[in-house]
Amino acid sequence: MHDLTPIREAAELFEVPISTLHYWERRGLLEPHRRSGRRFYDPEQLYRVALIKMWRETGQMSIEEIDTLLRRRAPGRQWQETVRARITALEAHMAQLEAARTYLSHLLTCAHGEALEQCPKFRATVPLPTKAKRHIRTHPDPS
Repeated sequence: MHDLTPIREAAELFEVPISTLHYWERRGLLEPHRRSGRRFYDPEQLYRVALIKMWRETGQMSIEEIDTLLRRRAPGRQWQETVRARITALEAHMAQLEAARTYLSHLLTCAHGEALEQCPKFRATVPLPTKAKRHIRTHPDPS
């Protein structure tokens, strides 16, 4: 048992609640060893915890997506479709974040100062529903 890590220690190592490890086990993502009713993780299962945590945090993957990737030995190429879809979603999110960085950077240097919402350049970046455009002027009166 010297290569086995108790569940509490594994939870502390990876800074996740024990309940999360239990949930991942119920979903079939982890298979801890059992000794006297207690759960222990071998090095491969610890690696799996690290992998799942990384995919959840950096890849923003759902448990269902992670399950598909971990079971990729199954027939078919569903795991590749899952990866492609996740890449597409991440690229869209990155575009949103870049747009946010652009307008926030502009707000720091905008000549309109405290009247930021009056800045025509900033207003042009605010997406409006088509119906709302009839009711909202994109360039406010300078008065």
